[in-house]
Order: sequence, then C-alpha cells, then structure tokens
Amino acid sequence: MTETATGEILTPSQLNTLARSLLEDAFPLVLVEGELGNVSRPASGHLYFTLKDARAQVRCAMFRPKSQWLRFQPREGLKVLARGRLTLYEARGDYQLILDSLEEAGEGALRRAFEELKAKLLADGVFDAARKRPLPAYVRRLGVITSPSGAAVRDVLSVLARRFPLLEVEILPVPVQGDGAPAQIIAMLRRAAASGRYDALLLTRGGGSLEDLWAFNDEALARAVADCPVPVVAAVGHETDACLAEFAADLRAPTPSAAAELLVPERRGLLARLRALHRRVADLGQYRLQRAAQQADRAALRLDALRPQARLQMLRQRQQDALRRLHAAWSLAAERRAAALRHAQAGLRGQHPQRRLDDLGRRLQPLRPRLATILPRRLQAEAQRLRATARALETISPLATVARGYAILQQQDGRVVRSVQQVRPGERLGARVGDGQLHVRVESPDD
Repeated sequence: MTETATGEILTPSQLNTLARSLLEDAFPLVLVEGELGNVSRPASGHLYFTLKDARAQVRCAMFRPKSQWLRFQPREGLKVLARGRLTLYEARGDYQLILDSLEEAGEGALRRAFEELKAKLLADGVFDAARKRPLPAYVRRLGVITSPSGAAVRDVLSVLARRFPLLEVEILPVPVQGDGAPAQIIAMLRRAAASGRYDALLLTRGGGSLEDLWAFNDEALARAVADCPVPVVAAVGHETDACLAEFAADLRAPTPSAAAELLVPERRGLLARLRALHRRVADLGQYRLQRAAQQADRAALRLDALRPQARLQMLRQRQQDALRRLHAAWSLAAERRAAALRHAQAGLRGQHPQRRLDDLGRRLQPLRPRLATILPRRLQAEAQRLRATARALETISPLATVARGYAILQQQDGRVVRSVQQVRPGERLGARVGDGQLHVRVESPDD
C-alpha cells in the first residue's frame, strides 16, 4: 500500500489507475519519431515494438484493425513517425504508446505530403488535360531550364545535336534541389516566357531520391508551369519518378533524353519528308503550267475567232459549203431525171416483140461459148455421180444377195416370209432366185 500526501493510503492498482488518468489527460495525442526495435507480431495480429533513440526507448502497441492497413513492412532499425496517445499498462505499471498511425520517417512524410498536395492540385484543375497546350510542329529555339553542370543537360544536348542540329538551344541555369530552388526555377520560367524568344521550354534534371527531387513538387512551381504561356515539357528523374511539375506540364517525358526526342524530329525522317514535299511541289507546278498553257491556247483561239477578218473568212467558207451542197443536189436531181427518162424509153421499146427478141439474142450471144464449155463438164460430173449411186444401190440390193444363191420367199400378197409361223401347210408361195421366180407349195412336216 502507498500513502498519499493527504494521508490517504492507495493500493498499487489504484496508483496505476491514477497515473494512467494523469498521463492520458496530459498527453491526449503525440507524434514521436524514432527507430524501431523489438518488433513482434503475434498470432493475434497486433503489432508490438519499441521506439528508441540513442538515450531512451518507449514501448508501443498498434492493434490489429489499424496495423493491417500499414503500407510498409515494419522491421528492426527502420526510422518511423508514430502518432498515438500515451497511456499506462496497469498490470505491469509500464507506460506505452497506443498508436493510431505509423509511417516511415523522412521519405514517408514526404510521400504523404506529395499525395496531399497532388490531390489538392488535381481538385483545382492544375493537371486537366483540356488546358494543356500542344507543342509546335517544329521547334526553332528551345530553352532548357536545368542545372548547367548536371548529367541531364549533357544527355539532352547530345540527343538534340544528333537528331536536329539546326535547332537553337539555350541553357537557362537554375539550381535543381534545395530550399531556394523552387523560387529560382519559377523566376527563370517567367523570364523565359516573357522574353518571347522560345517556341518551347524544357524543365529537366537527372534522377535522385524523393528528397533530391522535392523542389519539383513545390505547389507554387506546379502552378507556374501550368500558367506558363509557352508550352512546357518536363522530364524530372528516371521513368519511375513522378513530380507535380511534370503533371502540370503540357507534356511529360519519362527521361531527359526522351524529352529531347519528343521535341525535335529525326533528321533522316525530316529529309525524306522534305524530298517528298519538293517532288510534290515540282509536280504541282508542272501541272499548273500545263493547265495555264492549255487555257492560254483556248483563249488565243477564241480571240482569233472574234477578229473581223476571221469572221468574214468563216462566213465565206459557209457560203462556199452551201453552194457545193446546192450543186450536188442539182446534179443528183438531174441524174434521177435522166434515169427516169431512160427507164421510160426502155418501157416503150418493150412494146415491140421483134425488138425484144433481138435484144435478148444480143445478150445471149456472149453466153454461148461458155455454155459449150460448161455443159459437157456438168454432164460428165452428173454421170459419175449416177454411177456411184448405182454401185451403192447394187451393194445393198436384195437381188445381189439372191444372185449369190439365195432365194426370197413371198406370199401371194407380196409379203416377204420371215418366219415359219407366217405360212400354213398347202399354201402357195413364190420363190425369187437369181434368174427368175419359182412357185412352191408348203407341205406338212408329216408328208
């Protein structure tokens, strides 16, 4: 038992309860940064560890409903930032922190600040794609806002010289990390935009940790990039790095070298395009020259046709054509009248038979020698055809068969007997043989 200043005697339990109340009232919420030690996670899922520095340590507990949402794996020696309330574990008389949240110190705090600021700028429309400006098709003069001694500027210049040596590049030197870097970058960005010298601006630096790149996560810098009237390309760090200034830029590139490739065309591709355009311009010029020449020729013809002398010549030509057509029509009519007259005279001559016969005789006289030559030939040809036909008929004639020893039986009505079923016993038949005909009678087989 313990006696208080008032003379009241307390038990250990009462003392610890009083101490717990005093601790919780005096420290409702605390933030403690330290190094993890004695980390354990039993089957219950609760997390127990100590937070320590070089001279002291304090016990901590984080119960399962909150410890299961940690975004990192607690391990020995890791520096963390813990938030919770101070209390006393009455059973052992040990005071401890009951934690509501736990995150990595340093980079973890920066990451949380990054996410909070990113959400704020996103809500304000700083990252909206609709307000971003397109890059010019061909950049003539480029301003590179970066450290003049960094590796990023060397990579950028190397790529630009290889791809497009005609580009004018100006280095606008600024510090790229440290507390004063954001303000100097903003000032350079505004001076470059106000000068009107540049078609585009490149904001870049090499890789590093989140703390090294933190200048490019400044809220004022992100808003200045978004408000810049000149298109801004941002390439900060490596491909996995992400900064708020990049999200606010009109175009984000994964690396400084990639940004240089996006800003200028490739030399060979540009030369090929220029050659194609040159051919197209030449073809178009040739086509337009030919078209203009044709139009000039047609205009000259129209002007020539409108001259009085040409008009008079055209009328004379039309008059001569009309006279020729009239003469041709008169000649045709005269020929038709002459033909009609000859036809009428021939009809009159046809009324005298003797004249008609004399005329026919004169017309037949030239044909007589031809008839004397053609007629014997025609008769000879017909005789040969007749002899060939006779030979063919003789070959297929029944008489030829009979001449070889056969006979043809015929009934009284002349029908040829082809079967024994056609005749009756006692019937009279005729038998034709080679040199005549015999009369026979059909006998019964029994006779």
